[in-house]
Amino acid sequence: MKHNLRYLTVLCLLCVLCVSCSHIDENEQLIYVKPADVARAVLIEDFTGQNCLNCPNATLTIGDLQAAYGHDVVVAVGIYSGEFGYMRGDRNRPYPLTTQTGDEYYVHWGLDHQPVGLVNRHGASEYQEWGALVREQLQQKSSLQLEALADYNSANRQVAIKVSAMGTDGNTNGKLQVWLTEDNITDGQRMPDGVWNKEYVHNHVFRDAVNAAWGTVFSIKEGEQKELTFTYTIAEDKDWQPANMHVVAFVYNDKGVEQVTTAKLNSELK
Repeated sequence: MKHNLRYLTVLCLLCVLCVSCSHIDENEQLIYVKPADVARAVLIEDFTGQNCLNCPNATLTIGDLQAAYGHDVVVAVGIYSGEFGYMRGDRNRPYPLTTQTGDEYYVHWGLDHQPVGLVNRHGASEYQEWGALVREQLQQKSSLQLEALADYNSANRQVAIKVSAMGTDGNTNGKLQVWLTEDNITDGQRMPDGVWNKEYVHNHVFRDAVNAAWGTVFSIKEGEQKELTFTYTIAEDKDWQPANMHVVAFVYNDKGVEQVTTAKLNSELK
């Protein structure tokens, strides 16, 4: 009897709770919670060249910044282009790391010397200025969270890329750019003392734009989540080493780079 009484008591309480809940206005049941703030990472576009005397100094500056803040926080891309990307006196003979897309960027930004860089695309700057500019950008909050994954399949030489985004503050409109870079490339480099170093190791070298030179139109609202996929096939005549490659993804607009992320190419797909 006591057990039955307890059962009836619990049942009555549940009924009361259910009835009470049913009287709560639907709009009052859902309370919007703003996404947490996301720190802004920094993209350094380092316009460089193999015949550039001071370009190794710019590379050392990038190394110091990445050592201080992390390679995922300060994302560097070496864009080999411009006058120092070609043999002296012969514009038709590019050095191995120069690309047509890199030259397109060099001309688009109105650059006329090297080394020179863009820090989150807030205008061209000298490498001596990069430290202060990076610190300034790191104090800013981003309007979105960005992550990337990339896998390489040796059977078809295809890179499968997934970029995930979540809006964290207001509405973000611009373009999503996806690049491929490569580390540990041993090739020639003119050094600050004028010597040609045949064993120089080049890192974070821009290889190609996955989704065209200027990216894909992109927009995201606060609280919205999106996932975009891309594929890129490495041509047979390219001697790139996938084990040393990364994907770099960033969202930019007229205000600059809103967010950037990078990911190493994973082990080949089975």
